Amino acid sequence: MNELHLTELVVAALALNLIAGAWRSTQRRLSWRWFLAIHLPIPFVIGLRLLLDIGWSWIPLMVVCALTGQLLGAWLFGLWSAHRPQALAVPVAQTEEATSG
Repeated sequence: MNELHLTELVVAALALNLIAGAWRSTQRRLSWRWFLAIHLPIPFVIGLRLLLDIGWSWIPLMVVCALTGQLLGAWLFGLWSAHRPQALAVPVAQTEEATSG
């Protein structure tokens, strides 16, 4: 096994789970989309692990990368959405008035 392959797998697992974690944070907890956001990256990471011929002994590291990516993705998305300009956000009262009127 090449150490470069392991680095590629760690980066890919972290990146996939960053995206999935950001998406998970926008979903209702325990809904099917929430579960999908958690489990969707798993087949890709397994396939990449098999493609790069990385052994079973590195699976705990992949689990840590997945958890870290999920949590970090949700946290970063929360920071981003809290700091984005308010001009982009449409107040709820305006959308209700437009649909009822």
